[in-house]
Amino acid sequence: MGLIAYIKSLFIVQLLVGFVFVVSGLIINFIQLCTCVLWPIDRQLYRKINTRLSYSLWSQLVMLLEWWSGTECTIFADQATVDKFGKEHVIIILNHNYEIDFLCGWTMCERYGVLGASKVLAKYELLKVPLIGWTWYFLEIVFCKRKWEEDRDTVFKGLAQLKDYPEFMWFLLYCEGTRFTPKKHEISMEVAESKGLPKLKYHLLPRTKGFTTTLSCLKGTVSAVYDVTLNFRDKKVPTLHGIVSGKKYMADMNIKRYPVEEIPEDEKECATWLHKLYQQKDALQEHYEKEGSFPGPTIKPPRRLWTLLNFLFWATLLLTPLLNFACGVFVSGSPLLIVGFLIFCIIASIAVRRLISVSELVVPPIGVGLLCTALWFHLIHMRQNFHGSAVPLPPTCTPLPATLAHPKEVFSTYQISKFSASVSLTGPAQYQSDVPL
Repeated sequence: MGLIAYIKSLFIVQLLVGFVFVVSGLIINFIQLCTCVLWPIDRQLYRKINTRLSYSLWSQLVMLLEWWSGTECTIFADQATVDKFGKEHVIIILNHNYEIDFLCGWTMCERYGVLGASKVLAKYELLKVPLIGWTWYFLEIVFCKRKWEEDRDTVFKGLAQLKDYPEFMWFLLYCEGTRFTPKKHEISMEVAESKGLPKLKYHLLPRTKGFTTTLSCLKGTVSAVYDVTLNFRDKKVPTLHGIVSGKKYMADMNIKRYPVEEIPEDEKECATWLHKLYQQKDALQEHYEKEGSFPGPTIKPPRRLWTLLNFLFWATLLLTPLLNFACGVFVSGSPLLIVGFLIFCIIASIAVRRLISVSELVVPPIGVGLLCTALWFHLIHMRQNFHGSAVPLPPTCTPLPATLAHPKEVFSTYQISKFSASVSLTGPAQYQSDVPL
C-alpha cells in the first residue's frame, strides 16, 4: 500500500472529509432556505441559484469518486449520442444493481455540465435523510408514495412544474424501483410469470407507471430517453465505504439514445415499449457477462477540476478553524476540554459512518440525523409561531398536519405533502410493499 493510499484509509482523514461534507451541506441547506423568498419574485433566479448551491454539495461526492478513489468511467455510445450530452432535457433509465450507481450517474452529469440540475423520481424515505433529502427538496425533486391513487395529483403537479426549468436536466428513473437482490428477483419473476411477460435474468420487472407518467408530463420538454446500463469490471461490487477508503473501480456505462418521437404516446403501448427495452437490457447484460465489455465505440470524458477545487474551498474554509480549535484544546492542558473534544470526535465519527451508510438505509442516520432533526423541529416551531406576510412556494402542495411541516414552510401559506415511497403493484404483497414506482 502506497503512502497516499494509506493516508486515505486512515479513519481520522475520512472523518475530516465527512466533517467538510456535513458542515458545508448544512450551510448550503440554510442558504437554500433563505432563497425561498425569491420564489414568488423570480422563480427562474431561485432555480439557478439552487442549481449552483446543489452542485457545490453534490460535486463533493463526485470528487470522492473521481479524485479520491480514482474510479474511471468508460462510456459505450455512438458519437451522435455523445454530441447531445448536456444539450437537451432527457429522461435517464438506469439499472439498479449497485450501491454507488447513482454516483456514477452523477459523475457523467458533472462532466457534461448538468449535475446541479439533475432530477430523480424518489422515494419519500430519502427526504428524511439529512442534507441529501433536504437539498433535493429545494431542487423540486418529485417524491412519491406507495399508492398511486394518493400519488397521482402530487406527481403530476411536481412534474408539470419542471416543464419550464431553465437548466438542461437529466431526470433519473430507476424503473425497477429497488436495488436488485436474488430474493427480489425471484419475487419479481413470479409477477412476470403471472402477467405472461418474458422473464429477465439480470433485472427486476420494470414498473411502467412511473415511466409513462413522467414521459407524458414532460412531453414537449424532454427530447429523448437515455437507456443506461452500468457494470463494473472484474465483477467487482463497489460500495460507498470503498470509495471513501480510496478504492479504485472501473465502471462501464452503455448509453443508447431514443428520441421521444419514437416512443408510443399511448400508455399501454408505452408500457409495452419499456418491457421490450428491459428485455434488450437483459440481453446486453448477458453480453457483458460473457465478454467482459459492452459492444460499440468507447469514450472516456475527462474529469474536470471544478469538483476538486470546490472541495478544497470548503476544506480550507472549515478545517482551518477546526484544526486551530483542536490545537488550542490540547495546548490548554484542560482535562475537561480535552475529554469534551474527544467525546465530540466520537459522536462525529458515528455520525459520519452512518451518513456513509445512507445508500444502504432509508432512515435518517443516527448522530447527524438527531442533530438535523432537532433543527428541523425547531424550524417547525418557528413556522407555527410565524405570523408575518406569507410567501408562496413551489406548489407541490396538499394539506398536511403542522407536525409534518417542512422547514421551507416558514415562508409559506402552503403545506408540502408528505410523500412516501412508491406506487403499489399487482402481484404478491411482499413485492408490492418493497418495489417503488
